[in-house]
Amino acid sequence: MRRRRRAIAAAGAFVLGASLMTATAAAAEDDPRVGMPGGYLDAPVATSGVELLESIPRQGAFDAAPGNFSYVNSDLAFTGDHAIVGNYNGFQVYDVSDPAAPTLKSQFVCPGGQGDVSVYGDLLFMSVEEARGRIDCGTTAMPSVSAERFRGIRIFDISDIDNPVQLPGVQTCRGSHTHTVVTDPDDPNNVYLYNSGTSSIRSALELAGCSTGNATSENPTQWRIDVIKVPLAAPETASIVSQPRIFQNYETGAVNGLQNGPTQPRHPSGGTYSPSPNTNTCHDITAFPEIGLAAGACQGNGILLDISDPVNPVRTDAVADVNFAYWHSATFNNDGTKVVFTDEWGGGTGARCLPDQPAWGANALFDIVDGKLQFASYYKLPAPQTAQENCVAHNGTLIPVPGRDIMVQAWYQGGMSIFDFTDTKNPKEIAFLDRGPLNPSALTLSGYWSTYWYNGNILGSEIARGFDSMALTPTAQLSANEIAAAGEIEWDELNAQLQVQYAHEPSFTVVRAYLDQAVRAGTLGGKALTEVNKHLEQAEKLVSTGASGRSVIAQLDNAARKSGAAVDSNLVTGLNALAGTFR
Repeated sequence: MRRRRRAIAAAGAFVLGASLMTATAAAAEDDPRVGMPGGYLDAPVATSGVELLESIPRQGAFDAAPGNFSYVNSDLAFTGDHAIVGNYNGFQVYDVSDPAAPTLKSQFVCPGGQGDVSVYGDLLFMSVEEARGRIDCGTTAMPSVSAERFRGIRIFDISDIDNPVQLPGVQTCRGSHTHTVVTDPDDPNNVYLYNSGTSSIRSALELAGCSTGNATSENPTQWRIDVIKVPLAAPETASIVSQPRIFQNYETGAVNGLQNGPTQPRHPSGGTYSPSPNTNTCHDITAFPEIGLAAGACQGNGILLDISDPVNPVRTDAVADVNFAYWHSATFNNDGTKVVFTDEWGGGTGARCLPDQPAWGANALFDIVDGKLQFASYYKLPAPQTAQENCVAHNGTLIPVPGRDIMVQAWYQGGMSIFDFTDTKNPKEIAFLDRGPLNPSALTLSGYWSTYWYNGNILGSEIARGFDSMALTPTAQLSANEIAAAGEIEWDELNAQLQVQYAHEPSFTVVRAYLDQAVRAGTLGGKALTEVNKHLEQAEKLVSTGASGRSVIAQLDNAARKSGAAVDSNLVTGLNALAGTFR
């Protein structure tokens, strides 16, 4: 992680003729997202606390009529000043050095489906699961069994990002729907990939070792994940080094040891759980190596994994929920004490944000207590969408606001929702951006696949429309100081499924963010607030004039004392940390 300051983009022009509707604190009955007219590249946009800076439509070999699944934009990864957008037809590279005016830099056609991407140094990894995937990235059809087929994880050398070079990659029995980069703090020479395949099992005639046998057969392909070791000095030699049975019943040894959901045969909506009856793979695994844990969203279960030995992850807890149809993804908070799991009810292609049960197609928030998952509450997009909009919980990341747990999340055609889950029992939406339905007459696949915070801005992969850049704007729920403090955290690269713990360096901006939070919470006001502001302003003035550190410290100490806040409060802790930089 690198930390440097960048001015947060605060102004931009709407493109493509899109109109704008805003709301600072929309109540459910007058939420501007409800009843919006539709459109493809000219759909109106409703926002609160977010500014759409730029929208870039899909272009060239990645453009197609909406609804064509062979050209769907998928997940995002970031390296330096570049955003890499996965696509079912390959990947695209955008220059985001100016978030208010990102540009398409290059495209690499390599069909194969899903196209989820991640980066590590000069390497790009890409998930491929469809039978049309070819080793040579070509488009020529193949027979049902072919030595030319590629299903697994492609590996590219992107040291010259304009001219990526494909390395051999790793073939897998069920392809790769998603994968997770996993680092080992004790092993700087290798990086690991946790591969989750959800597609059909390949014939053993095409890939040796693949087995369609049931749970009692010898080494069945299902009920496991693949652990791939990538030697950084020779990534072309990457290979599967273990296939842990993380769904195993550790008492009986049965590989199909996790029940997919509760014992009832159908989801409360009347639909089915998928698969049934046993969880046999994960959809997404999010690793957090600094705390030695990973959270797996695994079809019918949410699980915790001990990854202190990344080659041999061990399940430490598992939960199920009658309301969850398909556990899809997971996000830890920054200190690893909470997990947000998502439920992709309907597989992302259904209208699941109608005024129905708030626990269906939602997030489930868990606290981690003594190493176990403890349910706290649900969070679902609060604005109902139309029957013409595919909408359900999908991919997001943390926004590094000091002192708060805040997540930005994609909801397909439900748009983007930003919510605070500092109190896991009472999550609350604090900002949003949404477009009207792509096709007001019929449900046509579109919307945000992923919306991620990266180095001061929010970047979004829109399935049918293209690539968006956005900036936060101050509201009563999120102040300018909090936004600026979040922008002080920057990374050299970011993969949403590889969480990296961040720490804010002491700064006046961070202190003022804590100050705003104390005022919002009602714990600071009146004369005490006036005194704290006076001493902070004096301290900043002294710094600007080159005064001695002792005089700056005196002002900061006065601010802490006059605040009346507890010594372990964020405000006093922040003031003391800042004072320490002048000693």
